[in-house]
Amino acid sequence: MKKIFVNGYGSIGNRIAKFIKDDPDIDIVGIGKHSANEKVQHVIDDGLSVYVPKDKIDNFKNYDISGSIESVLDDCDLVIDASPGGNGFVNKKNIYEPKGIKAIFQGGETIFNDKSVADILFNSRVNYAEAFDKNYVMQGSCNVTGMGRILNPLREKYSDKLSRFDATLIRRWADLEQTDKQTVDTIEMTEQPHHATDVKAYFGKDAPLFVRAIKVPTKQMHLHIMDIRFNGNAPTSNEIHELFKNEYGVAILWTAKGTKDVRDFAESTKFHFKDTNMLHIHANMTTSTG
Repeated sequence: MKKIFVNGYGSIGNRIAKFIKDDPDIDIVGIGKHSANEKVQHVIDDGLSVYVPKDKIDNFKNYDISGSIESVLDDCDLVIDASPGGNGFVNKKNIYEPKGIKAIFQGGETIFNDKSVADILFNSRVNYAEAFDKNYVMQGSCNVTGMGRILNPLREKYSDKLSRFDATLIRRWADLEQTDKQTVDTIEMTEQPHHATDVKAYFGKDAPLFVRAIKVPTKQMHLHIMDIRFNGNAPTSNEIHELFKNEYGVAILWTAKGTKDVRDFAESTKFHFKDTNMLHIHANMTTSTG
């Protein structure tokens, strides 16, 4: 059994903790909290131990915390760092590297420039085996991960027949769990989105991928509109659907009229959080020409 510490309990950290807490091969030794708010008690009520930075212990005197983050790391095999973007790099330099602790970082960090947290951007569908001997790995963001899980099967199947990928990302304003984050009545343009550069980190810098992104005032889901260009005749829609029929983590949907239908179904399953944790191909929207 591996001992895992989840450092951070925002929209990413609480999902990770809920997802792995029932895994018989994993022992969550604790959750790292940096802000003394109502989420501290939520973690404790869920039966998990809370640890805080040693210089902030006095801020948590109203809660039954278990100790400092610095002390608990001596008793774990791996840290999943789900702290806000940029903090993971600080944690790596100040805590993980001095203690020789392996860590996985969330997609708000970077593998580029002097703030790099790792030398690999991980996607289980693309470079799974390459991560085995790494001490530090960065998991791509949800959008970056989603593109890899859809595009890599196409690359494997059609190889040189592919000429170009164009993806328009329609990003949600905030996660459902981010109740303190208000949506704003505007459509926000994203200049030079990081997503293409991140995907090319595992596909190669010359991959013919072009990405544009906007953010819209909803907490439903992200939506990707993809145009895949082929040399010669393109495969039929049915052939594309067949390719993904047995693809792990991908669902082909025929009857959902919108993202709310998917959310409502996910909530009916009584899973730990209100989505399917999968990618959805809306089959009725798939078309093939040429």
